[in-house]
Amino acid sequence: MGKGKGVTEAYVEGNFLGLSEQGSDVDVAILQLPYELTTSYGQGTGEGPAACIRASGQVELFDEHLSQDLPAGRDFFTVTPWNGGGGSLAEQLDNIATYLQPWFVGDCFPMVLGGEHGLLPPLIHAAKDHPLIDGDLSRLTVVQIDAHADLRRQLAGDTYSHACAAGRSLDLGIGQLLQVGIRAYSREERELINSDERITTFFAKDTQATGGEKVWKQWIEVLSTLSGPVHLTIDIDGLDGSLVPATGTPVPGGLSYWQVVETIEAVFSAPQATVISADVNEIVAHEETPLTEFTAAMLATKTIGSHLLAREQGRWSPTAEQQGRIRTSQSDAYFQRRIAAEQESS
Repeated sequence: MGKGKGVTEAYVEGNFLGLSEQGSDVDVAILQLPYELTTSYGQGTGEGPAACIRASGQVELFDEHLSQDLPAGRDFFTVTPWNGGGGSLAEQLDNIATYLQPWFVGDCFPMVLGGEHGLLPPLIHAAKDHPLIDGDLSRLTVVQIDAHADLRRQLAGDTYSHACAAGRSLDLGIGQLLQVGIRAYSREERELINSDERITTFFAKDTQATGGEKVWKQWIEVLSTLSGPVHLTIDIDGLDGSLVPATGTPVPGGLSYWQVVETIEAVFSAPQATVISADVNEIVAHEETPLTEFTAAMLATKTIGSHLLAREQGRWSPTAEQQGRIRTSQSDAYFQRRIAAEQESS
């Protein structure tokens, strides 16, 4: 039993934060994507979501901004993990989108745990029918915390590699990409950052070096001007490698824990924005220290708490009737068609 659990509340193994999940409604859905197909360095992201769930049992439930313990009167639901189905990269991407889509209908907040960052394009595809997007992904802003720009055209021949996640999201039609913590990127990626007006990047060398406080303040100010629907994607290697030693590609010189927390708070408190979903990805378990998965669990908990505060203060409200826990969807084979077309044209 974690320290945050009250003496009268039983810890439920397998549930996020160990919370008992009663009833049929869902205010916050915790979705698990044990996806690991295109990792290029360290392995283990396939076990990341389960490790994060286990670590969350040790996270304190009290949220200082809500002034109460989670779930703060709301209904959480830890959804059965994605089954990993698909005989090819394209099939797996479609199956991820199929798994996510029923939870992106506007009646609840989807909190996704991954898994490699290649989950982002199918997540964006699943979000396209959210009522605030209504098929027009140019309305969506993605805020990305990451060590890597993830804007490559391809890596090792894979155009949907985790190293291409942000680039493929732009191809899908998102309207704006805001990046922070970036400190590992190719010449090709730097040229795209300089040329694509949809991309705003705050490099770690500017925010973390001596005198970086001024640049960091600019980042927070940019977040305060967000408007419309927003997805927050947190690749935990955006934090300094000392905080997440087991993630796939830990990189020195990254964000502090408190900078990531400040970013989360700023995104959710932007007065003209509605954060429709979030993910924490590239989680890897470690036998010697639980620091990486515990950090991920803390950030996921902070994200959910910030959503609940936004809901309480009127910056988020349901845009669809409650769908409950039993949901179905059908694959549209989008990525199979798209990748096949790309291969034919190349």
